[in-house]
Amino acid sequence: MRLFAAVTLCLLGMLLSGCSQPGQTAKEVGRRHDRVLQLNNQMMLSDFDRVLLIDRPSHLTDKRIP
Repeated sequence: MRLFAAVTLCLLGMLLSGCSQPGQTAKEVGRRHDRVLQLNNQMMLSDFDRVLLIDRPSHLTDKRIP
């Protein structure tokens, strides 16, 4: 009886914490994971650009000064 109660509490905790999302197909979950990975990569590249100072336009002129 204790084992059944413990398993039930664990399953209820997982359901309430968002670990299982009913109503999603495997393709939807895959698309969500792909989107999260894509966004993470974009943010990482943005951080690299900021660290290397290549995220801002150059203020140098293309004109020659005589």
